[in-house]
Amino acid sequence: MIGRSIAHYHITAKLGAGGMGEVYKATDTKLGREVALKILPALFANDPERMARFEREAKLLASLNHQNIAAIYGLEDSGDTRALVLEYVEGPTLGERIGAGPVPLEEALPVARQIADALEYAHDQGVMHRDLKPANVKVTPNGKVKVLDFGLAKALEDRPAAGDDRNSPTLSLAATRAGVMLGTAAYMSPEQIKGRPADRRADIWAFGIVLFELLTGRQVYSGESIAEILASIIKEDPRWESLPPDTPESIRKLLRRCLDKDYRRRLQSIGEARIILEETPAEPAPAPAPAPAAPPPRRNRIPWAVAAAALVAAAAATWAWRSAPRPVPRPVTRLNVSAPANTPFPQVTLSRDGTKLAYLTSQAGGSQIQVRLMDQLEAKPIPGTEGASSLNFSPDGQWIVFSAGGGATRRLKKVQVVGGAVITLCDAVNNIGVDWGRDGNILFGALSAGLSRVSAAGGKPETLTTPDAKKGERGHVLPRILPGGQAALFTIAGASGSEDHKIAVLSLKTREQRVLVEGGSGAGYVPSPGGGAGYVVYWRAGSLFAVPFDPGKLQLAGSPVPVLEGVSGSTRIGLLTWGDFSFSDAGTLVYVPGGVTEGGLRTLVWLDREGKEQPLPAPARPYQDLRLSPDGQRVAVSIGATQGQSDIWLYDLPRGVLTRLTFQGDNNHPVWTPDGKRVTFRSTDAGKTTLSWVPADGSAPPEALAAVDGEPIPYSWSPDGKLLAFRRTDAKGPDIWLLPSEGQRTPRRWTQTQYQKHVPQFSPDGRWLAYTSSGTGPGQLEVFVQAAPSAGAPSGAPSGPGARWQVSVNGGRSPRWSRDGRELFYFQQRRLHSAPIEPGAAVFRAGTPRALFEARGLGMVPVVAGFAYDISPDGKRFLATKAGGSEGPSGGQQFQFVLEWFHEVRRGVQAGAGQ
Repeated sequence: MIGRSIAHYHITAKLGAGGMGEVYKATDTKLGREVALKILPALFANDPERMARFEREAKLLASLNHQNIAAIYGLEDSGDTRALVLEYVEGPTLGERIGAGPVPLEEALPVARQIADALEYAHDQGVMHRDLKPANVKVTPNGKVKVLDFGLAKALEDRPAAGDDRNSPTLSLAATRAGVMLGTAAYMSPEQIKGRPADRRADIWAFGIVLFELLTGRQVYSGESIAEILASIIKEDPRWESLPPDTPESIRKLLRRCLDKDYRRRLQSIGEARIILEETPAEPAPAPAPAPAAPPPRRNRIPWAVAAAALVAAAAATWAWRSAPRPVPRPVTRLNVSAPANTPFPQVTLSRDGTKLAYLTSQAGGSQIQVRLMDQLEAKPIPGTEGASSLNFSPDGQWIVFSAGGGATRRLKKVQVVGGAVITLCDAVNNIGVDWGRDGNILFGALSAGLSRVSAAGGKPETLTTPDAKKGERGHVLPRILPGGQAALFTIAGASGSEDHKIAVLSLKTREQRVLVEGGSGAGYVPSPGGGAGYVVYWRAGSLFAVPFDPGKLQLAGSPVPVLEGVSGSTRIGLLTWGDFSFSDAGTLVYVPGGVTEGGLRTLVWLDREGKEQPLPAPARPYQDLRLSPDGQRVAVSIGATQGQSDIWLYDLPRGVLTRLTFQGDNNHPVWTPDGKRVTFRSTDAGKTTLSWVPADGSAPPEALAAVDGEPIPYSWSPDGKLLAFRRTDAKGPDIWLLPSEGQRTPRRWTQTQYQKHVPQFSPDGRWLAYTSSGTGPGQLEVFVQAAPSAGAPSGAPSGPGARWQVSVNGGRSPRWSRDGRELFYFQQRRLHSAPIEPGAAVFRAGTPRALFEARGLGMVPVVAGFAYDISPDGKRFLATKAGGSEGPSGGQQFQFVLEWFHEVRRGVQAGAGQ
């Protein structure tokens, strides 16, 4: 239908489909306005008697003129196609809004009042809706409610028996055959189910159901079949205890009147509901005092029992200071709780009310989300969340949003905390960070891309920001929505680690963005316990910093002050660094303790081809990139206490001795020469960056090979030692460059395309060059192989690489050849893959890649620019680094809880400002 015209209406997009037809967006070419066209099903359009009756009903419905009722403009024919012309209404349906969680009282009551106003007007005109449900109510961006499909159910129903108007509104046999959604049954009144005549009190029942679902975020009556739903309506009462504690008593009484199963005792006029809604203040009522917590069952997990009791006490304290006119600072309580041993990168996340904790564990099939209710002692896995990352709770804590999948198959998904079907929302390539707003929209960020927004019900994402590559921005990630939902904090990922990251704020209204802090990541907003402006809290180099912030003006109101040290954080995907911490709206902080160095303390480990670990006796250090010597006896590795202060070290594997090789400047990314006599590296000293090398035996100081700007990173020497392949970034983006070891040593570009290219690797026989490239699409990196460049090419001229072959499938990073050239290893997400290579072939040939093992928690995780793993000469083992944070009694990470932490933030900022 898209592109066709019906009369003078040109169809431009499909909006949806249901039992009463498909709905399209169209342009009224005469009046120049957008309309909605409901194309009636052939079952209806080809029934002359039904259509005659429908036209009579449509004329009555078209007479309705109310600001909260979507208007009917006309009825058009085009051949065998019959279409109803309707007012086009922008904005989400209530069904989509409810899917995102409970609607706050101050939003729900105005919506309900407008629905009641629309029903009252229609009832006064003798028109019933007959199919009121959240999917038939839209809320425009300015908050105006529009009720859709008034009376269409009656207009299209089967012809009633003479003198008997007892047919169900949308669940008659013919309508069911036409595909009416199961959800309609959930809003039918008991008298309709029993076949009694339906009047305006059936609309009142449906109105009560809609209001109940607005407040709770859950369907009142559900089941796996229509029969189950109808039976529950007849036999069961709504779960009144699921209403929010702050629901006013007048609204509770109204709901009971609307949902009385006896229609004679039910509210008799929707106008009464409108009056009650107008007279009820939208401000939340004081919550009842929490009941004393029952003693938890006796288990072996004593620390979790203590945490549960303390958190319940904290919740009570929180309600106390919220209701008190002058809050008094509470004592800060800390709890140290052991996490499972298989949580190397927990990605801890607290629900907004602090009653639920989610984190990731490593399973045989990949990572998996675990959820612990804080009043219970055991965490439970959520099936279907294997491979998850970037998780967060919905505002009501009933859902978790996360991303999963690799490369181009990465998707944003959601699942209920109690488990159930995993729902895919949209594509989310390279997603890092996600937040779920109270308006029913989800913000998410990505490397090589900006922030995007998608409805919690799913759909096509809306792009909000675009990174500025000229400023060195590699992506906009880790969004956090500010109170009020009109702005969001986010992290601008830099090119060289955490010192290049920035904290910024984005106005969701104007799309204007402003940098707040240089050198930080993973920011959130902490409200001031005493009222007024709050604080932006972010992670940097193992500490949490806080800076006063005015959320109204979106401006800082002071200087950053450290408020907590020893928070774990590590360099992850593409040099992006952020900390493992989360806090709730009630003031509870949870974090993973760790070193104060970027990347954290790490150890060296061997892994076999199944991923089994064998630790090395090397001391724990903040290891970064590592490379094995050609004979496999030594490891060149960069060790950095902080970003900008790293050096090259050698670890002798047989003797277990760690020796420093460089002593001045910032030195990293070591690469052995083919003869094993020198180590090449990038060196930055006094603002000058060079590609340098140093004798591996320390017999002479480092020597600069060439001065190169554009953040050069050395990767691989040709087997004859004549060419060094390195990555350099200029105005055209990251590309592969070559540096001769002899003569004038003038760098030259190998290729010149519009695609980013990284991590070049010469094959052992020198015939091929493997690398990663974004040539398959934006944000997607794959491993490619091309003929290796020649050292005899003219200086300053690009080499002609010729044909190229793609090796990886659905994403690939960090390629590395086996020493015999028969395998090419790479990462897809966190899983190491091996592609067989046919040696000696005249034309490059690669076999089907196979997965070896997942490397979660290891330094060999996929990166864009780094190189943190290597292969032993026999190809049987892999050398990598492993996170080495503090361990609890179980051998796993620890979760540190801090209760009433917001008071500590305020005291820390005030103390810092007074110095």
